[in-house]
Amino acid sequence: MTISFKRAASSVLALSLGLGLAACGGLDAKNNFSLNSVNQPVVERSNYVMDLRTSVAGLDATEQGRLAEWFDMLDLGYGDRVAIDTPVENPAVMEDVAAIAGRRGILLADSAPVTQGYVDPGNVRVIVTRSTAFVPGCPDWSDKYGFQQGNHTSDGYGCAVNGNLAAMIADPEHLLEGAEGTGDTVIMTSNRAIDTYRAAEPTGAGGLPAIASDGN
Repeated sequence: MTISFKRAASSVLALSLGLGLAACGGLDAKNNFSLNSVNQPVVERSNYVMDLRTSVAGLDATEQGRLAEWFDMLDLGYGDRVAIDTPVENPAVMEDVAAIAGRRGILLADSAPVTQGYVDPGNVRVIVTRSTAFVPGCPDWSDKYGFQQGNHTSDGYGCAVNGNLAAMIADPEHLLEGAEGTGDTVIMTSNRAIDTYRAAEPTGAGGLPAIASDGN
C-alpha cells in the first residue's frame, strides 16, 4: 500500500478582528477615512493526510513507525490538529494514533475535516490540519508621499501592527475564535503566592532588637 500523502485545497478565512469593516461602506486602502485598518490578518488552513493499514489490534509496528516519521517530517507541534477519518471506528487504532500524537503534545480532534478521495476499507486516514496567518498585500509602500491630502489613512496603514500580530500568535486559530479555558490553573497559582504572603510572620513581630549598652 503506498502512502497517500497529499495537500488538500487550502481554505482561506478572512479575519475581521471585530472591526466590522464590511459595515463601513466598502472601505479600501486607497480611500479609508476611518482609523479602522483595512489590512487585516487572514488565516489559511492546510490539510495533510496519510492512509495507514489497520487490523483489529490497531496499527502494527511498521504502520506506527510510518506515522511517527510522518509527524516528525511535518514537525508536528502546538497549533496543529490531528484527526482520524475511518469507515469503521476502531478503538485500538484511535488509541495507537492518540499515543503517537500525544508524545508530541497533541490531542486528537473530535471531528475530521473533509478531504479529497475516500478511505479504503481496512485503512484509516490521519489528517493533520495546520493554520498559518498573514496579512495580504503587506508591506504596502505604494504611497510615496507620506501625507494624504484627502485626510485618509496611508495604503500600508495597519500592516505593521497586524503583521506582527499574525506572526506572534502561536496558534493562528486563536485569531478567529480566541483561546478557551477555565482559568482554574491561573487562579490557583496566583492564590498560592498570595496565601504564602498572608501567612508569613511580619518582620517586626518580635519587636526591635535589643542593643547592649557599653556605658558610653
